[in-house]
Amino acid sequence: MTTAPPNISHAKPDQSGAPPWLAVALLIAALTAMRLIYAGVLDLRTDEAYYWTWSKESALSFLDHPPGIAWLIRFGTAIFGDTSLGVRFGGIVAMLVTQLLLADIVRRVTHDVRAVILAVLLPEAALYYGLLMAKVAPDTAMIPCAVAMLWSLVRLHESGNPRWWLAAGLFAGLALLSKFTAIMLLPAVLAFALVPDWRRRWLLSPWPWLAALMATIVLLPVLIWNAEHDWASFRFQFVRAVATHPLSFRTVGEFIGLQFGLVGFVLLPVVLSGVTLTAWRGYRTREPVAILLSTAVLVPFLYFLWKSLTLRVGDTWPMFLWPAGFAATAINLVMLPREGFPDRIVKSTFWWARVAVISGIAFVVGVFFYYVAAPWNLIGRTDPVGGEAGYEQVAVRAREQLRVTGATWIATSDYRTYAMLRWHFNGQVPVVQVNERGRFMGFRDPGMKAIKDQPGLYVAREPDNRLPLWDFTTAKRQPLARVERVWRGVVMDIYALEKLTGWTPELSPPPDSPLFRWRVLAGVLKFEAAS
Repeated sequence: MTTAPPNISHAKPDQSGAPPWLAVALLIAALTAMRLIYAGVLDLRTDEAYYWTWSKESALSFLDHPPGIAWLIRFGTAIFGDTSLGVRFGGIVAMLVTQLLLADIVRRVTHDVRAVILAVLLPEAALYYGLLMAKVAPDTAMIPCAVAMLWSLVRLHESGNPRWWLAAGLFAGLALLSKFTAIMLLPAVLAFALVPDWRRRWLLSPWPWLAALMATIVLLPVLIWNAEHDWASFRFQFVRAVATHPLSFRTVGEFIGLQFGLVGFVLLPVVLSGVTLTAWRGYRTREPVAILLSTAVLVPFLYFLWKSLTLRVGDTWPMFLWPAGFAATAINLVMLPREGFPDRIVKSTFWWARVAVISGIAFVVGVFFYYVAAPWNLIGRTDPVGGEAGYEQVAVRAREQLRVTGATWIATSDYRTYAMLRWHFNGQVPVVQVNERGRFMGFRDPGMKAIKDQPGLYVAREPDNRLPLWDFTTAKRQPLARVERVWRGVVMDIYALEKLTGWTPELSPPPDSPLFRWRVLAGVLKFEAAS
């Protein structure tokens, strides 16, 4: 006998058992405090310092990414100043907002307190969200906006009020204002509108088009900046998207390994199975919310898996898709018994979900103590945090050489060193990256009065200090010193310090200048992007 599956958006509440709200609230508070400690204690990573430099500018947008991350950092530093906690505070808030939105999505769909609790705890069990959301990146700003867009569409389905399309457009625009990869959620929105039986209603309605207009209006700062700069951001991202590389199983392995590490060795299979069942349920019954959540995960995930065949996928790139997977997993666990699945399967699924949460949170806490309290370096130079720590040692030696040589400004030739030195000097001395000037379109004058015709101090990681770019200048370089950047007893990098004379950097060279672009490969202009 075949029975129709229940409408998961209007299932009756499950009243079994008393919800352990107090225990859950205390756990979330403790884990949030852990993230706050992590944010305040650890040195900024290079990309974080780079985005902090953006927050000091008034540019509408930037070459690498839209301005959302700069605004988020400015929000935190307005409260806590130019401190590590100030830079990262927006990530702490973004995590809490994401959890609240996931909880409300699951509550509205299932009306089951167990599912709501699970939706809140699943992100805590994933290393990226449970700890590394404190490390700000464009994804940090995008994730709560993308989840808010999904939440608005769930509200649309629940209420039938077409005005929720406008909220979805607003949050979609904010997500795009943080990172362009938010466009990869568009297939989920299209499937949500066109696959269910209500498709004729929305095809003939102005509301989806008004939502698209709303998103475009919100994105205007990026559009205006790009129109003024020859559509540089879009050309930059397009080059990266269509770049071809040889087939590499190593990059596939890296991508899959990163997902296991950042989502969870147990949690990742649990989420993928929950998303797969949600997709099967949604497309079989044309259920809008199930279609929305599952497509928001599967389409971007399969795209990144495909790209990983030839390209190294950045560690944060897929992180915007997993919150939808957490919601789908929590919903799926409640729907299995309601759909008549055998008790054996239901009990096994719940058991694996509990194991994923418990083991995941334990792993997150262990990683926290390793970086905050442990004295060892167990990974060597490849440590993702230690590999970008210790720049204060470089800044101290640079300060000494500035005093000894009388140099009035600092030159660098990579954005990481530029960002970290600008962070440590914080306006006391002008810091200029003399190449890749395309990164700094729209930036304010760093202090040319202190730079022009004055000696400078060149700080560069070896062997990058011997770049051929200096052949295009009149600069005379005098070696001064070498300094090691050390983390927990391991030398991570060695930096050369040199005195510069006879040259003033050009802040706005023409686009065809080797000091404007990064490098040319196969006749195509390419830039190195922050991950």
